[in-house]
Amino acid sequence: MRHFLTSGLVAALALAAVSAGAAPAAPVSAAPPTNPLWHEQKIKNYLPDMTWPEVQDLLTRTDMVIIPVGALEEHGPQGPIGTDFYDGTEEAELIAQQTDVLVAPILMPGNSPYHMGFPGTITLSAETLERVYFEAVQSLIRHGFHRFMLLNAHGGNAATTRFIVDRINQETSGVAVELTDAARPFSDEAHTPAAVRAEIEALPRVKGFDRHSGVGETSNSLYLIPSLVDMKAARSTTLTLPPHLEAMLPKVEAGDPTANLLFLAEALKAKDTGKHTSTREMTATGNWSDADIGQASAARGKAYTDAFVSAAVQFIETWKMLVPMPKK
Repeated sequence: MRHFLTSGLVAALALAAVSAGAAPAAPVSAAPPTNPLWHEQKIKNYLPDMTWPEVQDLLTRTDMVIIPVGALEEHGPQGPIGTDFYDGTEEAELIAQQTDVLVAPILMPGNSPYHMGFPGTITLSAETLERVYFEAVQSLIRHGFHRFMLLNAHGGNAATTRFIVDRINQETSGVAVELTDAARPFSDEAHTPAAVRAEIEALPRVKGFDRHSGVGETSNSLYLIPSLVDMKAARSTTLTLPPHLEAMLPKVEAGDPTANLLFLAEALKAKDTGKHTSTREMTATGNWSDADIGQASAARGKAYTDAFVSAAVQFIETWKMLVPMPKK
């Protein structure tokens, strides 16, 4: 009823204005309707946002691609299931703003069988991941891309990522590296910008064992994807490890390389292996860390991110210098 009364009133006022000799008001053009949930902004060199002419234009400037390799898995009560996918993709996008390179996310899930005790985790086999990423690279090679950097953002994908890199190098015309490995030589003090070093040096030291969904990873997310992190839900946890791994933990925390190698060879494995080191068997929260989660901060995440992005950009620029893109 109100709609019709209002419409009639507007029509009557308009008629009265015309009768009085006043010019009718120009119609107001309404903004087109938009999805209220849509908030994405177009990111430079981010493949899902690009049109094919934009990809074609990028190919005149670069033949390089960063492929984030993430996961969909629990990240404690405070972190989103998509932490590894989002964080890896955001890091790749930040790199692509400083040096021309395509960012091409392929899959959201990764290999996460040991997190299946927590709802929401999705795990794919190493064979599935290898096949999908390899075939995606074959598509990009057909379009003219030649150099590939796989950016692994989930520890459980490490072996698979390196195998994909090797397959690309052995079986295609493309050349591939794992980006974290490639950037490592540019992470030393000589290559790290002074401002970034100052950021890192200002951070308080994290005490304790800190791996999955702990202080470091949560800090990264607080900087990279802050609206998805719920620090009100965050809480530290007590780890329950098999006795021989518990006894090894002090050496792991002290940085003993042999202890670390043996610890990780057995820890964080699927429940059906019988090792009793799936996430749910070791932690009630999903955080594989006994550090104080209250130390997580956006400032810490920014420092870590700035250091990695700087090292990655330096590697990419060095690769471009050593092997210039062929002129087409």
